[in-house]
Amino acid sequence: MQRIFSGGEFEAKIGYCRAVVASGFVHVAGTVGQGDTVVAQCRAALETIGKALAEAGSGFDRVVRVTYYLPDRAEFEPCWPVLREVFGDAPPAATMVECGLIDERYRIEIEVTALAA
Repeated sequence: MQRIFSGGEFEAKIGYCRAVVASGFVHVAGTVGQGDTVVAQCRAALETIGKALAEAGSGFDRVVRVTYYLPDRAEFEPCWPVLREVFGDAPPAATMVECGLIDERYRIEIEVTALAA
């Protein structure tokens, strides 16, 4: 098993890592991003996720499952072009959940599972 840390502020506070590679899969923890808009936060979260996947020897083309968490489901649609851009011709199975996040400043959290290298 391989554990991947990104140095995010909540990793040490809560006691988790960004991703775990185990049994042929990369499990990336729920990830938020910085920015003033939901789209900026979505891009930033995906950038962090992409780095974790790359460190695990995987990538967005190997993502099999993605879950999006948003406090306001109406803000999901503005993210769709970014998601199409990132996943391209390899879209994963997906779920969107409307819920509260760890901090009110966050507008989207993204969690993925990918095939390991």
